[in-house]
Amino acid sequence: MQSWIFLAGAIVLEVAGTSSMKISDGFSKFVPSVFIFIFYGLSFFSLTFAIKEIDISIGYAVWSGIGTALIATIGFLYFKEPLTLLKVISLLLIVIGVIGLNLSTPSR
Repeated sequence: MQSWIFLAGAIVLEVAGTSSMKISDGFSKFVPSVFIFIFYGLSFFSLTFAIKEIDISIGYAVWSGIGTALIATIGFLYFKEPLTLLKVISLLLIVIGVIGLNLSTPSR
């Protein structure tokens, strides 16, 4: 269970790092630029502890898939990016793929 907490933390930190990329405006703003490296470093640190007990295929799929879905949501809600039907369907396919990987792996 603790591994899943580390994985959740890694996802939140990765999303914060990616959001900082957008806010940094191409490294033209100092503080958000620094936060990119801090958040990503902490995300990888946490992900490393998560995959000690979670299969790397599952851990990475969940980390990247849920992170992608969250970033897309933040892009739409906060950064006012357009949301199209194709984007929604694509994100659903990512989530379905992550769920499929989880279901295909026998629990330990």
